Amino acid sequence: MKHFIGFCLIQLLAVVVVGQQYKATDEGSSIKFRIKNFGIETGGSFTGLEGTISFDPKDLTRDSFDLSVDARSVNTDNNMRDNHLRKEDYLDVQNYPRIRFVSTKVTVDNNAHFTVTGKLTIKNTTQEITIPFTATPKNEDYIFAGEFRINRKDFKVGGSSTISNGLTVQFSVLAKKR
Repeated sequence: MKHFIGFCLIQLLAVVVVGQQYKATDEGSSIKFRIKNFGIETGGSFTGLEGTISFDPKDLTRDSFDLSVDARSVNTDNNMRDNHLRKEDYLDVQNYPRIRFVSTKVTVDNNAHFTVTGKLTIKNTTQEITIPFTATPKNEDYIFAGEFRINRKDFKVGGSSTISNGLTVQFSVLAKKR
């Protein structure tokens, strides 16, 4: 009985110390991107979202995000373009099948708008980025949504070509309570 009570206390302490744990789900989430090609906006999406989130809006010091998407899933509704984006000079999915973000800090402003800072890795290049987001409760789960912009050349994606350097990513991540 003592062992059972001790086990329960350890489990309770783990939840209190770490905050609420969530699992990012591919179903119900979307990761989309927009970029200009020949001056015309085009876009696509990724699937294969995986990861874990520790989130407590009342204690951001313990919050963390570790998320990735399947780079091979790039979809622009054009198979020829998708296959080109999968090649070595763009996403190099053969060697780097996942795009990953790992947070280092989460902050909030007075209006309950959050910002997460962390490391984004595309191919073999990691850059620190800051992402504004909202966190909307949905029953026991959360929907994390936002938009950010990166320079594709910072990640050695594509050479000099007809596409813009600026790429906008829009996301809505459904995270289910564990």
